Amino acid sequence: MHLIHDPAAEPAPEITFDDFLKVDIRAGTIVTAEAFPEARNPAYKLQVDLGPGIGIRKSIAQITQNHTLESLPGTRVMAVVNFPKRQIGPARSEVLLLGFADEAGHIVLSEPGQTVPNGARLA
Repeated sequence: MHLIHDPAAEPAPEITFDDFLKVDIRAGTIVTAEAFPEARNPAYKLQVDLGPGIGIRKSIAQITQNHTLESLPGTRVMAVVNFPKRQIGPARSEVLLLGFADEAGHIVLSEPGQTVPNGARLA
């Protein structure tokens, strides 16, 4: 998946509201974080609690420049839960954590501004 890191980039093509509703974005909490040295690019292997309906899912995230392993457990995040699983080296990423690129193009995780239950869907 190619991510656009240019803040001056034009918006993506227009989609319908029904298209948007197909993307299932949920709130969760990172439970564990560990190094993932097998990845081609620096990454962490995370376990994310996405509530009782979804459970704990794995995510491989290239967020090493802006987040430390020690700071991640307990971090509230937003994740796309209905993309296909993706094999990354010897691990399988089950959800895509959402974030924004900083000025250097490194990802900063998106966090809900207030406390919501794990599994709450973006409305």
